[in-house]
Amino acid sequence: MRKTIIIEGRHCPKCGSVENQANYGFNRSGTQRCKCKNCNHIYTLQPKTRAYTEEIRQSAIKTYYAGVSGRGVGKIFGMSKANVYNWIKKTEQ
Repeated sequence: MRKTIIIEGRHCPKCGSVENQANYGFNRSGTQRCKCKNCNHIYTLQPKTRAYTEEIRQSAIKTYYAGVSGRGVGKIFGMSKANVYNWIKKTEQ
């Protein structure tokens, strides 16, 4: 049986309860997951964002329009070429 500890700042996003929040392991990226024992909702405390900043997007698009291929831009910035192509499609609209 899991221990129930009231930790400040921890609340269920579904029901808003502060009590009966139990640690429920870690997700694949390594952040702590919790389970609300009132409504059985499982949630992540501080989810990591995987978005690129606007500066990186703009510099990748500029590099592409400077003559580097989408695959080359992906290698330079350490990202998928699909990201680059999707960003270019959005700017062309």
